[in-house]
Amino acid sequence: MKAAIIGGTGYGSIELIRLLNRHPYIEVGSVVSNSQAGNDFSSTYPHLSEIMDQPLEAYDANYLTENNDVIFFATPSGVSSRLIPELIEKGGKCIDLSGDFRIKSGGIYEKWYKHTPADEHYLLQAAYGLCEINENQIKNAGLIANPGCYPTATILGLMPIIKTSLIDYESIIIDAKSGVSGAGRGLSLTSHFAEINENIKAYKLGTHQHIPEIEQILTDESGVPITITFTTHLIPMTRGIMCTMHAKLKDSITTKEIQEIYREFYKHKPFVRIRPEGSIPATKEVLGSNYCDIGLHVDARTNRLTIISVIDNLVKGAAGQAIQNLNIMNGWDERAGLEDIPLYP
Repeated sequence: MKAAIIGGTGYGSIELIRLLNRHPYIEVGSVVSNSQAGNDFSSTYPHLSEIMDQPLEAYDANYLTENNDVIFFATPSGVSSRLIPELIEKGGKCIDLSGDFRIKSGGIYEKWYKHTPADEHYLLQAAYGLCEINENQIKNAGLIANPGCYPTATILGLMPIIKTSLIDYESIIIDAKSGVSGAGRGLSLTSHFAEINENIKAYKLGTHQHIPEIEQILTDESGVPITITFTTHLIPMTRGIMCTMHAKLKDSITTKEIQEIYREFYKHKPFVRIRPEGSIPATKEVLGSNYCDIGLHVDARTNRLTIISVIDNLVKGAAGQAIQNLNIMNGWDERAGLEDIPLYP
């Protein structure tokens, strides 16, 4: 099968190409970048010389659907909502790495993303592509809304305990930290070396666009309205996300008992690893991999649960999860092309 990638020069696209290069059933077909159409891909990314020398292409819906079996969108928000409907009508299967099809309410999307929402007809078709939670919908979908990086780390960390009703839903606080690649490849003062090096910075307090996505999924899965306090930080590293989550427990329970709940919940999910008691995961331990590692601790003094979840934002938080979705859509082993162990050191 062949895969097209729209938004060919961003970090999400580069990570898709790296992972698809080792995939047993998929090869890269078209790589689209209107701004650099005609240029050789390796002239933009020299590390791909003699591996990926094909020219970047201009967008052509007919050509893409006739010559590719699946189309990944690694574009900024506001692009895929305009282009995907035509591809769907032409019979294309699409996996969107932007936020355009994640929020089911067009009004909420417009409030947080400041873009015109996708047509409701296509919003309702989109399956939310968090593979560990939504496998059955993904199997039969023609359009996947690939989750955001922060939502992937937070929802995987919170989902087992949300399902038990052991915590006070109004007490959830998420302290999240991301490497600079999460801001994309575009130039900005925020990610300038002199601004981020030897510095930690909080940003978008109470206004981050991933807040409604997290609340939507947690509310759907728990059956009760959930609001969160979500604080994001930019830290001086290239890849990785760590989310530290706190919630008040309703009753006394031990860390070991919580761990058993998490292990049971994820027992058939190969990319979620629950750490033993006393072991706290670090971003370096999932670097370059599709794993989400989760550590747990119950503070008996305050009766609070602390959950620490780490992912590589470009793999499990973007390209790796998109390929995991593709594997499920095609009935393949969901680990196909994603079995590399993390890079270390």
